[in-house]
Amino acid sequence: MKEDLLHFIWRCDKLQGRPLTTTTSQDIIIKNPGTLNLYSGPDFFNASVEVGGQLWAGNVEIHLKSSDWYAHHHETDRNYDNVILHVVWEDDISIFRKDGTSIPTLELKNYIAPTLLEKYQELFQHYNPAFINCEREFGKFDAFMVENYLNRLYMERLEQKSKLILDLLKQSNNNWENVLFVLLTKNFGSKINGDFFFQCAMQLDFSIIRKESRDVGALEILFFGHFGLLEEQDCSDAYFLQIKSEYRYLQRKYQLVPVFGKPDFFGLRPANFPTIRLSQLANLYAKHQNLFSTLMEKENVRALYDVLQITSSTYWNNHFTFGKRSGNRVKKLSETFMDLLILNTLVPLKFCYAKHLGQDWSDGLIALVSNISGEVNSIIKNFASLGSKSQNALESQAKIQLYTKYCSKNKCLQCSLGSNLLNRNT
Repeated sequence: MKEDLLHFIWRCDKLQGRPLTTTTSQDIIIKNPGTLNLYSGPDFFNASVEVGGQLWAGNVEIHLKSSDWYAHHHETDRNYDNVILHVVWEDDISIFRKDGTSIPTLELKNYIAPTLLEKYQELFQHYNPAFINCEREFGKFDAFMVENYLNRLYMERLEQKSKLILDLLKQSNNNWENVLFVLLTKNFGSKINGDFFFQCAMQLDFSIIRKESRDVGALEILFFGHFGLLEEQDCSDAYFLQIKSEYRYLQRKYQLVPVFGKPDFFGLRPANFPTIRLSQLANLYAKHQNLFSTLMEKENVRALYDVLQITSSTYWNNHFTFGKRSGNRVKKLSETFMDLLILNTLVPLKFCYAKHLGQDWSDGLIALVSNISGEVNSIIKNFASLGSKSQNALESQAKIQLYTKYCSKNKCLQCSLGSNLLNRNT
């Protein structure tokens, strides 16, 4: 047994209507179980409990055994001074606050229905799942309940992604254009070069991009040089030698500090080579002088596609790397790549910007993401094998959130679907 089952019992009213007493035979009436705390400190804040006829307001701490209070050193932590009730599975020792006063204890093991324990054991212990704990039950969930929960999970995912955006805004003095550039650049780097592109973008003053954006050639040279693509010593290509010389001028002009390292090509499809992606990024900023406001005003996928319809510069029509010719082909952003930019950069930014303006764009963002094709990866394929095929990006993103934040961490009792399983017939 884990503490999460006790958390579930406490917060889901599994004790309501039952005559409860403390281990010292005082009557207990739960008025309000409080709010679950996911961070450090007592497990439930702002609870309201009547003990022995006296109403108390404060916090509730939950443990498997009473002695865990001392094992976790709560008796010396002032954050636990306001604990009004200790809820445990087994009471094996009396506990006291730092000031020496005793804390009422509720022992649960004699109050819990056997069916609840059986369902808990079935969920976690009866077999080794191939994918998730509830895989045998997943296809039986009510479709309306699943749809609503996936919407909530997607908004939860946006909240988590917004943390990086808020940090970047703080670092840039609320420069939304700068934050857009950093996030776009990271995503133009994809998985392999994303972190390196992010670090390079963070070290590049966005005011320089504004100044050079009217000349796509200069902006492209700036990117190639700053992102470490002009360090090759053996390339004799005329274009390469020309822009390498021009970058030295830009480097002196803006006092640019060289970035340590260079992007990877290994493992990438040629269309994702950093040379191609940086050229496309330069063309995007040269085409739209106020890119942030342009993107924020677009409300549907097609309008966003129109803004992102750009290509790399003509040199790259028959090159993927400097000095090596290839077949002639205009290299534009694919819809699949634009979808990734929209999902990973633009929607989280729109979400944060709406909150900044004091507006609620939730319905609009859900509608936007619902019109984008879903990703295809091992997580999504596994859910599909359980009978839950993803119809769009909202569903696939929400299932990634479900798996990575709940299923893979066995947090079934913090999941609405897992809670629903335990609530059945208990």
